Amino acid sequence: MEARQNIRNLDLDQLKSSLKEMGEKAFRAKQIYEWLWKKNAARFEEMTNLSQSLREQLDSNFYIDHIELKDQQISTDKTIKCAFNIEEGKVIEGVLIPTSSRTTACISSQVGCSLACKFCATGKLKLMRNLSAGEMVDQVAYLRDQAENRYGRPLTNIVYMGMGEPLLNYANMLRSTELISSPDGLGMSPKRITVSTAGIAKMIKRLGDDEVKFNLALSLHAANDEKRSKIMEINDSNNLDSLSEALQYFYQKTGTRVTFEYIIFKDFNDELEDAQELATFAKCVPCKVNIIEYNPIDDGEFQQASRSKVDAFAAYLESKNMIVNVRRSRGKDIDAACGQLANKNKAILKEDRMMK
Repeated sequence: MEARQNIRNLDLDQLKSSLKEMGEKAFRAKQIYEWLWKKNAARFEEMTNLSQSLREQLDSNFYIDHIELKDQQISTDKTIKCAFNIEEGKVIEGVLIPTSSRTTACISSQVGCSLACKFCATGKLKLMRNLSAGEMVDQVAYLRDQAENRYGRPLTNIVYMGMGEPLLNYANMLRSTELISSPDGLGMSPKRITVSTAGIAKMIKRLGDDEVKFNLALSLHAANDEKRSKIMEINDSNNLDSLSEALQYFYQKTGTRVTFEYIIFKDFNDELEDAQELATFAKCVPCKVNIIEYNPIDDGEFQQASRSKVDAFAAYLESKNMIVNVRRSRGKDIDAACGQLANKNKAILKEDRMMK
């Protein structure tokens, strides 16, 4: 007997072909597709406008790789961190971040991460596997429902800034953005989506070739190669010159302004000299800069920069006519802030690995 196939790996045309082979009308594919992506059905039995016999046939031939909530924590600032079970008992995390002006879903693209950035809790884990497009869409759908049902407000933004490096899961990431923005899916504008990368030059160029409509953010954190390589191993193979070239290519192809993310660390990258280097590098493309308050993880290797240093850093960039936002931490009390994902689930993930 053949193993059941993940139905969410099929596009609409492939789904139509499969239904024809089962002796069903092709129009049923549209109904099923809507259940999978617009209504985010977890089981075939939920598809109530299909006959019982068709639902049973679908269940015999396919499965839905739907994630399940394992644990949920709510911060004093209303940030919600969710741990989700996926296949094989592994755990991923997604975060809902409500502020006065927006409600953002921060989602994961991989289980663990292979890049081992020194300031990131997820980087302490090994990469276990890529997430499917459906598993990424599920995170958005669940966090959207939390925003609407718990806080009575719509989801306004989606950021691929959770566990993993999205550009190392390129095909699934790209398909998930298409499903999130499709009228047959979640129907959100691609301009509400931001994909964040640690910096893989050839994949940034590929985004340009694919003329993506979503926003791109580069996790920069230092604008000279020596410092950046100390905290991000990926810089050894993707240095600042190669990233500058790739970003210029991306902008030429898409016309989309780039965001530079800059976590500011005490006594490492918080001096005006660092701000000067950042201002010089940022001239490569039209951009904005998000200065991000550092959130300590268990090893204590880095510390948070002082408020006065952060303010002086931002003021210097603004004096150079740059668009600057200072992102204050949210969800720190539940380890949901930037860089902290998996900080309290490391024991769970280690246990999962030991069981394999």
